[in-house]
Amino acid sequence: MWGRVTDSHWKHVRRTMYDLPFLFFPGSNKQPTFCSFLFKLPSFYPKHHFKLSTMSQRFWDANKELISITEKHPFLISMVHGTLEEEKFKYYVIQDALYLTDYSACLRLLGDLCPDENDSKRLYEFAVGAEETEKALHKSFFQKWNIHSEGVEQMPHSLLYTSYLLRIVSTRPFAEGLAAVLPCFWVYMHVGKCLLKLREDLGDSVTRAEPFDEWIDLYASEEFEKEVLDYKAIVDKAVETADDETLTLMQEHFTMCCKLEHMFWDQANDLMTWPSSLEVGK
Repeated sequence: MWGRVTDSHWKHVRRTMYDLPFLFFPGSNKQPTFCSFLFKLPSFYPKHHFKLSTMSQRFWDANKELISITEKHPFLISMVHGTLEEEKFKYYVIQDALYLTDYSACLRLLGDLCPDENDSKRLYEFAVGAEETEKALHKSFFQKWNIHSEGVEQMPHSLLYTSYLLRIVSTRPFAEGLAAVLPCFWVYMHVGKCLLKLREDLGDSVTRAEPFDEWIDLYASEEFEKEVLDYKAIVDKAVETADDETLTLMQEHFTMCCKLEHMFWDQANDLMTWPSSLEVGK
């Protein structure tokens, strides 16, 4: 009457067990068997602990330490305190505009590869959002400062990041590409909300350039959070049919892109350029 237990069932059980804590039965130093664990646990273990995390959340949790460092990056904190040098923010905005062009291309490629028609449409919408909504903010900064990104080359960390994304999205399976693109969405939302809280805590004690506030407002907004949640849902749907090797690679791509997010702000804070010794022939 139980029906046939397939490999997919066991895969689901295995992933579900990742969420259950290592737990001994009260008054015993013996680890419970799987069956006794399932039958006895509800009698003494709070029900709220049975809420399972998604795979995308596990990717995030595995990188919490790195992300906690990134949210306190000097470039970001000085933006809220109003002490960030305008030259550094201009540099960042130009490099980010160049990044968004390749990022949008990655989202379109994922839309082409996506097996689900609705999710594919949503990925195309994300690409348009990056090109229009986010770049619209950048263009407003360009107009304010009379700067542009045309003819500007990507600096080392920009090129490293976009090259990595484009390689994974274009040469690896769909699920891996999704995982590589996820940190840009999620880290920006997280950082935006952290900076918003800091801004609220500081109140009127500091003044900052208007573009800094506009940047925080965009990435801390409910609209951007909705985008992130929708994208995470697509990632978690792709996970359902992914094997263990793919999950491991997805985690690796997510971690790498969390590192590259941090390095992108390092680059802006340091006003990084290509070594002058490489300018020969220009």
